[in-house]
Amino acid sequence: MPTATDSSRYAVYFLPDPSSAIWHFGSATLGYDAYTASDVAPPARLAAAEPRLGELTAEPRRYGFHATLWAPTPLAPGTDERALIAAVRAFATARQPFVVPEFEVAIVEDFLALVPAAPCPALDALAADCVRAFARLRAPLGEADRRRRVGAGLTERQTAYLDGWGYPHVLDEFRFHMTLTGALTAADREPLRALLAEAYAAIAAPIPIDAIAVLRQSSRADRFRVVERMILTEPNAA
Repeated sequence: MPTATDSSRYAVYFLPDPSSAIWHFGSATLGYDAYTASDVAPPARLAAAEPRLGELTAEPRRYGFHATLWAPTPLAPGTDERALIAAVRAFATARQPFVVPEFEVAIVEDFLALVPAAPCPALDALAADCVRAFARLRAPLGEADRRRRVGAGLTERQTAYLDGWGYPHVLDEFRFHMTLTGALTAADREPLRALLAEAYAAIAAPIPIDAIAVLRQSSRADRFRVVERMILTEPNAA
C-alpha cells in the first residue's frame, strides 16, 4: 500500500458506497476504481459508441469518481495523515446523512458531470463545513500554484477565496458535481452527454450522502486512492 511522502497531497471527497451501482458506473466511465487503486474496463456499449472514451476521461481518471468537498492539498507543516484522519472522523460523527433524490448528467463549463437535478442546500452546507473544519490542516498555497490558478481567469471573489481558503471554488462558488470527463470540445459535449445520460438512466436512483472519504495522492504523477471512508453517524435529534 502506498504511504505518505513529502510530496503527498490529500483531499476529502464524497464517494458513493463501493458496492453501489452509481460507484460502478462512475468508475467504469473513468476507467479507475479509487477504492482498489485499479483500472476498470469501460462499459462495452459506451466504449463502442465513443472509441475515444479513454482519452476523454484521462484527466479525471487521476482523481477517481468523486465530488470534491475539500480540494487536494499538501498538509500543513506540523500535521500528518493521522491528524487529518482524526479530524475527518470527528467531523463525520457530528454530521447526519441525507439523500439526494435525483442526479442528472450535465455539461459543466467544458466537461460532463453528474449533478443534482435540483438545488440541494444540504450538499452546499456539507462542503462549506468541510472547508472551514479542515482549513488549519491545509499547507499554505505556493506562489507558483497561485499564479497558475489566478492566470486561469478567476473572478475577484474566487481569487479572494483562493487566498483565504486555498481553493477558489468554495462557499457560494461551490457546485457539487461528480466529474465524468475531462475538457471537451463544443462539438463533443452534447453527443457524449446524451450517451452518458442514457447509460446512467439504467441505474439512476436516489443517492445517499452517508459518508466522506480521505484520499491520498503520493506524488503528482500518481492517482488518488482511498485512505479511509468515514460514515456520517450523528444521531437524529430527539
